[in-house]
Amino acid sequence: MGKTVLITGANGNLGVAAVKKFLDKGYKVIAVDHTGTHLGFAASHDNFELKDINLSDEAATEDFIAEAISLYGRIDGALLLVGGFAMGDVAATDGAAMQKMYSLNFETAWFAARPLFRHMMENGFGRLIFMGARTAIKPELGKGALAYALTKSMLFNLADLLNASAKGKNVLASVVAPGTIDTELNHKSMPDADSSGWIEPAQLADVLELICSGKELSLK
Repeated sequence: MGKTVLITGANGNLGVAAVKKFLDKGYKVIAVDHTGTHLGFAASHDNFELKDINLSDEAATEDFIAEAISLYGRIDGALLLVGGFAMGDVAATDGAAMQKMYSLNFETAWFAARPLFRHMMENGFGRLIFMGARTAIKPELGKGALAYALTKSMLFNLADLLNASAKGKNVLASVVAPGTIDTELNHKSMPDADSSGWIEPAQLADVLELICSGKELSLK
């Protein structure tokens, strides 16, 4: 039986590349997004399902995951790609700005990760992948986007705590923090930047699939 993966933010540039990659590899893909405008290629695929879930609503997210587990028996991997970006230094970052980034970057991940982690621990296998950011680990890069950097940094701590709880189990939480992803939006927002080192969404999707496959993991 093939593995089942859940992908949030599935209609974004990386989400679309990930959906393609995982379908090509034979996974059952449960995609989550408010729209599927870029996912037409997958609409008629037998192993594809698109759901519109408010991931900022904890109860709705828990109900959705419980239903998915009931339907498919198990979820082997989850790519929690939903997030948001905002500029703003210390002076510009008030409580409302911080709360918005917290909801987009941490709560949407936590509300899904919590029931998924419990499910994966019961099954003895699972891969949770969070999308980090280099601004979260390099303060000199994050000082101008303080709320974004701070809320992304929480995902690194969350992964560490989950991995401590899963020690000895074949359950792993990872944070992927790529450099600039080669997208049309990034080219438009940084027209003078040297894009030669930017990573293609498809290349990053390869990494995400490798993590979910379990092939890279050497248990100790």
